[in-house]
Formats: sequence, structure tokens, C-alpha cells
Amino acid sequence: MLSSLLWLKQDLRLDDNPALQAGLHSERLLPLYVFDPRHWRIGPLGCRRQGVHRTRFLLESLAALDVALRQRSSSLLVLHGEPERLIPELVARLGLQQVLTQAEIAPEEQAVQTRLRAALGKVALLELPGNGLLREAELPCPPDRLPQVFSRFREQCEARLPVFQPQPAPNALPPLPEAALDWLQPLPSLSQLGLGEPLSVPSSSFPFAGGEAAALARLRDYLWDSQGVRHYKDTRNGLIGSEYSSKFSPWLANGSLSVRRVLAELRRHEALYGRNDSTHCLWVELLWRDFFRWTLVRHGRALFRAAGMKATAHAPQQLDERFERWCRGATGMPFVDANMRELAATGFISNRGRQVVASYLINDLQQDWRHGAAWFEEHLLDYDPASNWGNWVHRAGVASDPRHARAFNALRQARQYDPDASYVSLWMPELRSVAAHLRHTPFLLPRLQLEALHYPRLEQVPETWRPYLPGAA
Repeated sequence: MLSSLLWLKQDLRLDDNPALQAGLHSERLLPLYVFDPRHWRIGPLGCRRQGVHRTRFLLESLAALDVALRQRSSSLLVLHGEPERLIPELVARLGLQQVLTQAEIAPEEQAVQTRLRAALGKVALLELPGNGLLREAELPCPPDRLPQVFSRFREQCEARLPVFQPQPAPNALPPLPEAALDWLQPLPSLSQLGLGEPLSVPSSSFPFAGGEAAALARLRDYLWDSQGVRHYKDTRNGLIGSEYSSKFSPWLANGSLSVRRVLAELRRHEALYGRNDSTHCLWVELLWRDFFRWTLVRHGRALFRAAGMKATAHAPQQLDERFERWCRGATGMPFVDANMRELAATGFISNRGRQVVASYLINDLQQDWRHGAAWFEEHLLDYDPASNWGNWVHRAGVASDPRHARAFNALRQARQYDPDASYVSLWMPELRSVAAHLRHTPFLLPRLQLEALHYPRLEQVPETWRPYLPGAA
């Protein structure tokens, strides 16, 4: 009788899950999630790998997954410890014959998988495709020959558009190994994981719950009910509210939502309602996500080094109190500070906001980009190693695509995307008493007035900001 362990990680769903599909051939199947304590320890760059917002979202996702499993006469086992130590012990005690899990593409996760394979000995560890869009056989060429510039990657992929047939969630699952019932335990709380309880923020741009049911509900709403996807190109640079973008990314990041399911539904939508610039824009964003995944596969640890993928490039490597002020949302540049406060309070900021604050840290504050990437890693709901570190190396100018090394003019961005300062007003209550036309530039206020607001003064106004200062200045 074949008994299998299904080790779930960033694939917390039943729909279109290759590792789960492989487990359907077993007589007994034990779904497992391991809380690895290393994820909540302070790392070498001064941040946790996972903070309170993503952990809360993870716990919601696991609770939803357990409900779905129980509806199919199964259940989710959760354990605490290092997977490469716990899993071989569990396999031995329960007499399991194989371990099924998703393949990893990031170096640290690959290292854990390698140690697990060695510890399992003769027990097979089968690695199934992760939550990427294109499998290796579906690429236009071998991974080591893929274009390193996104525009060419996109051209080659669009020359042979893939058609996906995602596998639906099974109606039934193999029963648990009998002895596994003694191992079942409730999910931990945030406090048991050493984290506090995050405050509920009514103005969050991501007011959604974790889990596959919530992910599929959002997919259904955005593509079919509200059809927000048809306006995506016009709204994608928004800053306030839940509807300016798809908001799929947190569910994609922990695998509650299959990216191949998203694309299949997008193609079905286009077949019924027609393709427009907005539906095409969403497809391009899905391609960007895959471009970063294959960049990580190709370059590995280089993506996490100061020089990135360019040994000759020189990104700033200093770190001082300006980084701490950036983290706290106290730089004196309101548009940057508003985004950083939203991130700390909710775990989410817009794509536009991410680009602006990253550019500001690197180009205006001249700080080490890796610490910014690590801060994002801890705080973002939708952290994904390939997309996060890939975007940061592009912004730092140490990627393979030179077009993304340009610096953003933060004040110009603020004027363009927050013209009435409504976003700054939302997240910066100390500036609400300032005249609206000065809320982006409080550094122009008299010293005593600014001190009364308890908001820091910007030390130096860049010359490039002059055209975007208020006329009265």
C-alpha cells in the first residue's frame, strides 16, 4: 500500500496543484505544513523573513485549506521545526514511502530541500512544478538561453502563446494514514509564533482574507462580476482602495491561487468579451512574474548580492540613520513616508508606491538596496523571492535590463499620481491641517510651523524637484 506525505509550502490550494495531483495515486496521503522557526528570526540584514501581516495571511490560508481538506475526508497536519529534521522522523514513524512537494527555485529553499533529500535516504522525494506560469518544456528556448531583457522575453513568449488546462480540485482525497490522527494539532496563534496581533486598518488597500476560497472569489469578481480587469490599464497606478488593481499577488505568493488558473480564466474572459489594452496589461504583468522566476533560476544567489547580476555595477552600500527613517516613514518626503506607513500598517502598497520608495532609498538616500529588499521581504503580504529581489536589482541598476536603472523623481511622482494629496492625507494625519497644495512639500513651511506638526524637515531639496514645487515657493 503506497502511503505518501504531501509537504505543502507555497502551494496552499487544491485547485491545479501538481504535487496534490501526484498524491491522488496513493492509497494514503498525509498533507503537511511545517512552521520553520528560521522564518521568524532576525536575519543578517536585520529583518525577519516573515512578519506579522504575511503570517496572519498564512494562518488564514492554512485554516481555509484545512476546511477544504476536511470536506474531502482528509486534514492538514501542522508541525513546528526544521523540515529537513522533522519530515524524515515523521516518515519513519508512519511508514511512509514517498514525499511529494513543489520544486524550489530560491537558493535557501533549495538548500533545505537538498538536506531533506539526503536525510530521507531511500525514501523518494518527488519535486513537482511550482506556481509558475511556464514550465521548462513550454519556454521558447532552454532557461540558460532566455533573454535577460524583459521586452525580448515577452516577444518570444508571445510568439507562441501557451494554452493551459489547469487541473480542477479533486472531489475526494485518499484517507490519512491511521497513525497520523495522533499527530494532528490546531494551528498556532500569532503570539505562539512570537508575533503580536496586527491592528485592523479600515483604509487598507487589501481588505481580503487569506485562503483559496477568498482567492477564487476575488478572481471571479475581478474577471467576471465587476469586470474590473477591463479597466486595469487606467486604474493600475491608483493608490487608494481595493479596486485599482487585481490584488491577486498575495494569493499567488503563498500558492492559494494558481497563476495558470488566472491566465486560463483571463483567456476565457477575452474569448467572451474581447481582448483590450487592460486585459493585455494583466497578461504582461503575469509574464513579468514569470520573467523574474526564470531570472532567479538562471542567476541564483547573484540576485541577492550587492552587485546583483552585474559584477561591474556599483550600487550604494552604505547604511545609516536615513534607512531607519525610511522604514519608519519619517524621511520628510510625504509621498514616500505615506507609502512606508501603509506598508507597515497593512503589509501592502501599490506597484507605483513600491517603485517610488525603492528608487528614493537607493538614489536619493544612497542606501544599500539589499536592506530595502529585506524590509519588503518581512513586511509584504505578497512577498515572493523572485519578484521582490528581481524588482529591487532592477531598481538598483544591477540587473540585466538597463532601462530600469533610472531614478524616479519622487515629487514629480507625487504630483502625478496623488495630485490632490488625498493619499498623503490618508496616511499622514499630522499633515491634514496643512493647505492641500503644500501637503507634498511641508519642507517649505516656516520652521516653527513644521515643528508644531511634529513632522521631520527634509534636509535638502533636490534640484530636480524645482519644477514641481508650488508656485508660491
